[in-house]
Amino acid sequence: MQLPEDAVLLRIFVGESDRWEHRPLYEAIVLKAREMHLAGATVLRGPMGFGKSSRLHTAKILRLSMDLPVVIEIVDGEEKIRDFLPVLEPMMQGGLVTLEKVKVIHYEAGSGEAGAAGERPGDRAERASP
Repeated sequence: MQLPEDAVLLRIFVGESDRWEHRPLYEAIVLKAREMHLAGATVLRGPMGFGKSSRLHTAKILRLSMDLPVVIEIVDGEEKIRDFLPVLEPMMQGGLVTLEKVKVIHYEAGSGEAGAAGERPGDRAERASP
């Protein structure tokens, strides 16, 4: 899968206890993104946060929250992200969704670009310079 250099980052803010069809919402979103062949998704769990209600969610020992903030980040081309939004909409009972344009710098292990073992892609150019 080739990710375009000019892409879109879809960032979804939900609570850890949010659910969709008997599973955690973050899991349902990632599985749907994978099913739709989006380039990639990552779930990040926050130790502390608050939203529209200003209710503080924290993982501190004395005030253990079962609803910590969760952020799902999905990156792909603008068209694929836009196609995903109507699928995401019925899943969202609350939370926040943001979109931002991003530049993708793609690093790929074992792509053959490096040449000799341990050589970085820019090393050849440095050697070729006088």
